[in-house]
Amino acid sequence: MADGDHRRLTELPIDQALPRMQELASRIWTRESRHHPGQLAWSYAYAMPEELGHGPVALVERGGEVVAWAWAESDDWLELCVDPADAGAGQEAVSWFCGRAADTVSRTMALATEEHVLATLDRAGFVVEEDVPWFTHHYLDLGLAPVIDVPGYHLRHVEPDEAAARAACHRLAWSATSKVSTGAYERLMSTPPYRHDLDWVAVAADAEMVASVCVWLDDRTGVALVEPVGCAPEHRGRGLAGAVSAAALRAARDLGASTGLVCPRGDDGYPVPMRVYRGIGFEPGPRTLTLVRPAVET
Repeated sequence: MADGDHRRLTELPIDQALPRMQELASRIWTRESRHHPGQLAWSYAYAMPEELGHGPVALVERGGEVVAWAWAESDDWLELCVDPADAGAGQEAVSWFCGRAADTVSRTMALATEEHVLATLDRAGFVVEEDVPWFTHHYLDLGLAPVIDVPGYHLRHVEPDEAAARAACHRLAWSATSKVSTGAYERLMSTPPYRHDLDWVAVAADAEMVASVCVWLDDRTGVALVEPVGCAPEHRGRGLAGAVSAAALRAARDLGASTGLVCPRGDDGYPVPMRVYRGIGFEPGPRTLTLVRPAVET
């Protein structure tokens, strides 16, 4: 084996590892892949570090290129990304996670189409968990993104100095106890590939932001991820979530995006978002599987 073919595992804090995690996710992305750089940015930055408790990341490199990573997003949750051309790197990454979580019941998620990831997890003792929520990746040809107007509301992108109002809009839609504070949103806005011109809101007649969507454009693949979408309870049922999502996706198209991606729940426990996205043209693709690994008895 040539020197450049040897693998090297490096453990880093998430803030240092994130750009290289995103690079691998982008480099290997297909419609059968789970991770998108924007999804990683949101998971990393939607709350302040002291509120998230994120663990470290193991980067597995070969020839100076990251070919797998494992993120201990919490003590009992693994995020895993593996280059299909190097399944062995995935085994090293999973072994790192299992070594630090041996006495903990651990879970992870993969797309049903990621056979190389599922095989790696199977060898590490993970099994598919039944009767849990799951998600379905949906795709949209952005040439077909519709124009949707909702009378009484104005759709626009946010400005860089509107973190406080934008965070408040998110909390209004999701929960008063949401971790998306003004400080967290300022942090999010500084995390690539965030763009304020792809962060859209619906504004009511009184100038309050009442619905929102953040779209993350991966310039390398042309894939624009919708994550997250929300609408204030008193403004629901009027089509605002679909309208603001379609507007942001058209903006992404104007910036070079070709494909929209969104990942709503696919089970019966929370069906409304999937209906919204299909209503603006998204078509379903592969679903996720949740896998669990029992604690190792000692």
